[in-house]
Amino acid sequence: MAKHFETSLYEGKRLERVNRDTRSAKTKLSINNEKRFQSMIGFGGAFTEAAAYTLSRMPESLRKEALEAYFDPKEGLNYNLGRVHINSCDFALENYTYVEEGDTSLETFDISRERQWVIPMIKDAQAIRGDTINLLASPWSPPAWMKSSGTMNNGGKLLPEFSQTWADYYVKFIDEYTKEGLDIFTISVQNEPAAVQTWDSCVYTSEEERDFVKDYLGPTLKESKHRDVGIVIWDHNRDILVERATTVLEDDKANPFVWGTGVHWYVSEAFENLSEVHRRFPDKHLLFTEGCIEGGVRLGSFETGERYARNMIGDISNYCEGYIDWNLVLDENGGPNHVGNYCDAPIIADTKAKKLHYNSSYYAIGHFSKYVKPGAIRVGTTVEGADLHHVAFENLDGEIVVIVQNETEQAEHVSFCHKNISYDAIIKPRSISTIIL
Repeated sequence: MAKHFETSLYEGKRLERVNRDTRSAKTKLSINNEKRFQSMIGFGGAFTEAAAYTLSRMPESLRKEALEAYFDPKEGLNYNLGRVHINSCDFALENYTYVEEGDTSLETFDISRERQWVIPMIKDAQAIRGDTINLLASPWSPPAWMKSSGTMNNGGKLLPEFSQTWADYYVKFIDEYTKEGLDIFTISVQNEPAAVQTWDSCVYTSEEERDFVKDYLGPTLKESKHRDVGIVIWDHNRDILVERATTVLEDDKANPFVWGTGVHWYVSEAFENLSEVHRRFPDKHLLFTEGCIEGGVRLGSFETGERYARNMIGDISNYCEGYIDWNLVLDENGGPNHVGNYCDAPIIADTKAKKLHYNSSYYAIGHFSKYVKPGAIRVGTTVEGADLHHVAFENLDGEIVVIVQNETEQAEHVSFCHKNISYDAIIKPRSISTIIL
């Protein structure tokens, strides 16, 4: 018996099981599990200082509720991935690093700040999940004294004389997280290396990123006890993804050190660029590493969830293997953020009213993460007769999961067909559906 879960604008449903049987299907969506693509790593969000600090200001019952909503494998979204920032990011309370000024030996390296809010949040999430959460660690900026600009904010470049020190810094960070029982499975070279931001940022050209990987970060990581930690390049938008990835991965010395390429969703929805990178470098991974709704909190907006679903279907249909959302939780202002770069999050924690708000983006992500299990294989789909976004998977137990999004104002009567299985359903206007066959 097929299962159908729906999130819809006009009926107000949020990941609810529905009975949408129809005997007048005009559209056929065919699933071909003999046509197989990438294996899925999983889904998750970022453990920023802003998220961890915000939850620390909530009653313990609500803090626990928010973590369960994401990480409980049955009742929550079944998250198994996370992202952490090395040094501060914009969603920290201020600029900070782990070493004292000018300490090139890194003898003063100390992550005690992370033990105040971030690490306890990750550990509690792991306890709820009952398993390891695989973490991507990303720097927004080296310490100011390592940079050409002398400041962590507003761009600047890593000074060449500190390249080895900075590479050692990543290993120190992984060392400390490992001691805490936390698993850093990948690190990115730099968050958004092509952007000069008013917050923590550092600029690399594609050639500079390539050379840092092959001459410093790659060899340093390989010679450490963390040689299995993968290196993610780019960690920025899709628009110039092909150019940036190609410069690094065409280099015979840099290529072996690189696990894969990270992408963000800002600027464009050029999903086809992921497929082009996969075509050129099929042995490398593709991971979505950040996306959010900018400009502050959008409580009650259905369009935010639609953007998530459309982007997730688009990226995954083009070989993306996992999806890491940005801040897990933000406060009622869309922060805290030390430069006022307020954004939205799937869960908003109102620290004044002591209440959690679940945005449509939370449910949109859930249409994927609750049902598409780690190790699932994307399989072939075709649609005849309707304008629907769609993607399908086969879980390791053989279960077929189809996600379909209808962004139009017209209901579609769809027959989902897989081998000798047929399920007819009404896909409501402005809706997201998960069909399990």
